[in-house]
Amino acid sequence: MTGRRIVHLGVAAAAILTAGCAQRTELEPLPGNTLPPAAYGEAKRPTVEELLERSPQAAPERNVELRTQSEPREPDPFDLPPER
Repeated sequence: MTGRRIVHLGVAAAAILTAGCAQRTELEPLPGNTLPPAAYGEAKRPTVEELLERSPQAAPERNVELRTQSEPREPDPFDLPPER
């Protein structure tokens, strides 16, 4: 293969890969498949939206409090020198 042909194949592959990026459709299980069953003790099966929701544990809120001045650190009892 020549260098020019490899470049053309790379451009074509990139075009094919990016062609599907803007497509947005509702998520549905593949034909013949179903959504997961209801959890033990639950009366209803979760919807697609419920399954895609992130729990607070998976995406915790961040503390963005900025420090305006430096503060001395408290001593760390676990910051020990290495043992010989």
